[in-house]
Amino acid sequence: MAHVVVLGAGLGGAIQAFELREKLTKSHEVTVISDKPYFQFTPSNPWAGVGWRKKKDIIVELEPVMSRRGIKFICDGAKKLHPAENRVELESGQSVSYDYIVIATGPELAFDEIKGFGPDGLTQSVCSIEHAEGSADAWEKFCEDPGPIVVGAVQGASCFGPAYEYAMVMDTDLRRRKIRHKVPMTFVTSEPFVGHLGLGGVGDTKGMLESIMRGRHIDWITNAKVEKFEDGKAFITEVDEDGKEIKKHEKEFKYSMMLPAFRGIPALMGIEGLVNPRGFVIVDKHQRNPAFPNVFAIGVCIAIAPPVATPVPTGVPKTGFMIESMVTATAHNIPKIIDGEEPTALPTWNALCLADFGDRGAAFLAMPQNPPRNVNWTSKGRWVHWAKLMFEWYFIRKVRKGVSEPFYEAAVMKMLGVTKLK
Repeated sequence: MAHVVVLGAGLGGAIQAFELREKLTKSHEVTVISDKPYFQFTPSNPWAGVGWRKKKDIIVELEPVMSRRGIKFICDGAKKLHPAENRVELESGQSVSYDYIVIATGPELAFDEIKGFGPDGLTQSVCSIEHAEGSADAWEKFCEDPGPIVVGAVQGASCFGPAYEYAMVMDTDLRRRKIRHKVPMTFVTSEPFVGHLGLGGVGDTKGMLESIMRGRHIDWITNAKVEKFEDGKAFITEVDEDGKEIKKHEKEFKYSMMLPAFRGIPALMGIEGLVNPRGFVIVDKHQRNPAFPNVFAIGVCIAIAPPVATPVPTGVPKTGFMIESMVTATAHNIPKIIDGEEPTALPTWNALCLADFGDRGAAFLAMPQNPPRNVNWTSKGRWVHWAKLMFEWYFIRKVRKGVSEPFYEAAVMKMLGVTKLK
């Protein structure tokens, strides 16, 4: 009998546990460890940041779901992984031994790397539902006495979609409140151009997003390095394509939300052979760590090098579609290894993003994620708004029922009119 541990229960971890439970016989044990008792649908956080969603709308209590599926659930934080000993040490003091582990922790948010940054500082966040609800409270106060907004993503950030979403959702909400004319808005990003998205752009995301932002009266600063935040002011250095300083900006704000850089969680930091210097887990083409063959990793916590260096550092996003392919590959590979076979399943690492802008939205599909691509597609319109709502409804329902259908892949196949993705 093998014991498989899934560390983390977000978009990747929860579905990973369901898929492993389906693929493994009942003689094998699956355990999920999460520092939160609930799953949260992270893509809804930009809506929650203006009060359009509440925590209860987008979470699922995990213990009852896992119990019904025959999965053991431990609500505890990971203090330290000991891969040479095949165990994970928990914050409560207990240790859990494993035969195989899938790391699906997501990242640690590196707000501390910039002075005054983050929800414990002078800016807001939509990185978690707790952060987003705090942002919504601040948003209501802001709307009573509006002023300038600074929104975007700082140096080292890798998940740019929610920054664009939150900027547009705020714009939509302000227009509905009839106070948009009182709010100058600036989008500040480490990307070398609007719509780069950490991917070098997808289709015409540059032209499309620039056009949308012009139409919504949102100014922007690209190639931007945020030096610090002070009360009501962001200090920004803009550089050229060679990384040389060309302008200093001091942007005043009454409300600011910027996405941080990510790094690995402390429990993984400094483990030689497991993680890179930033703490992201090193994996091979089968999602397996080369140094510790019984360790797999999926989602935002894995190391992916940017395809091209940018003047200001940017990371590579890991979208839901990409994570889903990692989950499925891992769910096929672990049973093969348990049976004494070599892993064969490969993730596709394709990228699909539905960016909702409050009343309409933009979509892009990159297959594979890094260029050159077989599919390099973008679109926009009201249909994206409704599609994002459908994704939210379906994914939360999926977790509540404990099922693991590959929804992203099915949706993309329908879009492309094909029977199989390559």
